[in-house]
Amino acid sequence: MSVIIFGPTGSVASVAARTAQENGAKVFLAMRDIQKPIPGLSAEQERKGGYERIHADLTSPDSVAAAVNVSGTKRAFTYLAHGTSDHMRATLTALRSAGIEFVVFLSSYTIAGEPRDVPPSEVIPYIHAQVEISLDEIFGPDNYVALRPGGFATNLLRYKQGIEAGEVKVYAPGFKFDFITPIDMGRVGGTILVQGPRNGQRKVYLYGPQVIAQGDAIAIIGKIIGKDIKVTALSEQEALDQYTQAGIPKPMTEYIVRKSGDTSNELADHACYNIGVENVQLYTGESSMGFKEWVEANRRLFIPQEP
Repeated sequence: MSVIIFGPTGSVASVAARTAQENGAKVFLAMRDIQKPIPGLSAEQERKGGYERIHADLTSPDSVAAAVNVSGTKRAFTYLAHGTSDHMRATLTALRSAGIEFVVFLSSYTIAGEPRDVPPSEVIPYIHAQVEISLDEIFGPDNYVALRPGGFATNLLRYKQGIEAGEVKVYAPGFKFDFITPIDMGRVGGTILVQGPRNGQRKVYLYGPQVIAQGDAIAIIGKIIGKDIKVTALSEQEALDQYTQAGIPKPMTEYIVRKSGDTSNELADHACYNIGVENVQLYTGESSMGFKEWVEANRRLFIPQEP
């Protein structure tokens, strides 16, 4: 079996690629810059593992079709590519026309209920829901799996500069996330890509094993790297300005601030939370990685001067 992984330089897709290879698949690495290093995969490991790099850009349906035609594979792992006016519909059509029969899509837990019921005002779930709708219409409900992970642990890297300076300014430090790791998301995604879903699952929720407030998570990082970090709460307007300065579009900044300002939104009470935690075990054979464990294993992400 062969598979194609789009965006393998990302933290999740790189793990999905390695997992697919470990499950016996020939892996094609589809990327815009074929010279870019793959996280966790040395040149020697790449050579010995039989990986093959191939150029593709998810915002260019023609390049995607060309990559699939060259690889000859029937299975693809993909993520949401911003910058398309049709929410990737042309790209997904190109995948199908080129011969892809099964897709694993990195979606979002923010989709509640049916994708078609998500209003445009719910920006993050809406853009993911549009891709799921297109997958359903182009590939059919039995020929794709939507991974719906919770809050990424890597999202805290947005505060890297503040962590280094000793003060992190954050909106709603009491807002809670599960901080699922790219390792768990990638391992589940790579396993499903090769082996298919289990228990009839087509929407696979994935969560970290513990729900932690943002401010507490930052304090955990500080303790592990041996640095005192002050957490300063931003006002709503300060948060909007911070996200805007970071280049995040206004509709998305307003959505993020509105949602994270609701500290009563307990993720642990989400209907699929326990299922999402159990799914990591179901597909990987191991419990999902705890946040502290992930930070300890990735200290260098927060203190780059360390080797």
